[in-house]
Amino acid sequence: MFRYNYRRWAVLSTAAAVLFASGCSTLPNNTGPQVVGTYQKQDDGPEEVIAPQPGDDPDLTLRDFYQASAVPGNDHEAARGFLTDNARGAWDASGEVMVVDSLDIVTAPANKQSSKDNERAFTVRGTIIGRLKSGGAYVPENEGYEAVIYMKMQDDRWRIDGLPAGVVMERNEMRNHYTPQSLYFYKQTNDVLVPDRRWLYKGGEQSESTLITLLMEGPSASIAPATRRAAGENVTYAGYDREAGYQFEGLVDLDAHDRTLFAAQLVWTLSEAGHAGPFKVKADGGDLVEGMDTLSVDDFADYNPEESSTSLSKLYALNEGNLLEVDDGVAEPVKSTLGSSGDVQSVDVADSGLVAAVRRKSNKDFSLQIGEIDGQLQDSVDGPTLARPTFEYNGQAAWTVVDGDRIVRVVRSKTTGRISESEVDARSIDDIDGEISVIRLSHSGARVAMIIDGHVYIAAVAQSSSGDKRIVNAREVGPEVSGSALSLDWNADGSLIVGTSSSQSPVWRIEQDGSSASTMPTGNITAPVVAVATSPTKLFITDSHAMLELPSTVMDETNWREVSGLQGRRSSPIVSN
Repeated sequence: MFRYNYRRWAVLSTAAAVLFASGCSTLPNNTGPQVVGTYQKQDDGPEEVIAPQPGDDPDLTLRDFYQASAVPGNDHEAARGFLTDNARGAWDASGEVMVVDSLDIVTAPANKQSSKDNERAFTVRGTIIGRLKSGGAYVPENEGYEAVIYMKMQDDRWRIDGLPAGVVMERNEMRNHYTPQSLYFYKQTNDVLVPDRRWLYKGGEQSESTLITLLMEGPSASIAPATRRAAGENVTYAGYDREAGYQFEGLVDLDAHDRTLFAAQLVWTLSEAGHAGPFKVKADGGDLVEGMDTLSVDDFADYNPEESSTSLSKLYALNEGNLLEVDDGVAEPVKSTLGSSGDVQSVDVADSGLVAAVRRKSNKDFSLQIGEIDGQLQDSVDGPTLARPTFEYNGQAAWTVVDGDRIVRVVRSKTTGRISESEVDARSIDDIDGEISVIRLSHSGARVAMIIDGHVYIAAVAQSSSGDKRIVNAREVGPEVSGSALSLDWNADGSLIVGTSSSQSPVWRIEQDGSSASTMPTGNITAPVVAVATSPTKLFITDSHAMLELPSTVMDETNWREVSGLQGRRSSPIVSN
């Protein structure tokens, strides 16, 4: 049975030393996740870590070893304290950290046991749910883990005498010792910031400089194809000066626009990590942005990476094949034929005023139409099945899925109003079995979430020099909902809300990096949850009875409420984006 050893603690002489000096601008590329701080003031002093103690049983000592493995400082010195002299030098703790759901520790078979009373062997099993890579990037996985650990009595204590290379950490220990922060990079084709979530060790030295160092190293592999840097690789971070602030070099060739982009990227990264600013930033001895001695998020509000709670997102509802606009508790049909035809199957609305609607064309086919919400719509893609459309960041292009496997991008020209179509390169997901039933682009358009055969996947959206889109680095997230997912949408913070067919857990929240999935208030929901939508302030779902809402910031609520104006009318929510 799992036990925390609260009785005896040993304090490391240095609480997980930081790997960088303030003037360093590069990170080692052959090590595991970096020992970096969370950039929030703490008054708890050095982190206490357990050590092997006389009288402890070997299996409990082994559990304490895995707990200590979550402390990465000094090449996992805390965990090495559980090893014999021979094992200490032989254990390779570099590389990626394997994160497991939990560990099952049982005595190994007799043929692996020693006949000596001072030697034992244990089989350790678990499921690897993800890996922490260099720089703290989390990559979800789902594979089995098994290892045999040999232990020996040394200095009146049980110690580990043989173990495989690599660090294994339980999910709870990752949450206890690491915290997620977001770095921000730009989407390939737009000046919009894209979050790159990293897990940073809590016990390190508190330093914004380490966060900046990670920023200068560039995006993680999973999102890199969809993003770009505001400044080239020749730009370096030269450290922090108490008087001059943050120092950068190599920006002399950047024009005013690119310097502004770099400043916005830097300020929003620091601010989202808990620093309010303003920040002093110098580039090659002068102001980073001409005429601005200090920088704050207020100076770069246009680059806000999250949807603001004051944004103009409008709520619509699809009811009996008609599109309704919901305002101040009143639901009225929109003025175009979308509000009265009764043939609308699904729809998406962009902040630009464009609408993309799937409408019944005949008994066998549907057609995607696009145009102004209160004007004439133009026909585009036809097919026996069309997934609900989803708009790109600029609101001029929408995606749909034809017959469950062909992703089509429909673009409406701003100047001529003409419609053009192209196929999104989705060859990277050809080996995933099943049809795509739901597809939703993120707020920035740099990521896409899909439901394939009831499983949830997140991928990056890359663009070639010719403008063609392709899906890359698809990974399944939220295995807890596998096979039961029916609907999804992006939350303002980059996570997902997922509706399922499960009566016990009908609605889930899944983090964008797949590091966790958690159930949301169930209350009065009756599965299945066939539609979901989010605004910066509210969550909307459609269960088997009605369209319901819940404040997005109040997670201690148990019951969802019917949307005012739609009581008694089962409808699907649509929020403009």
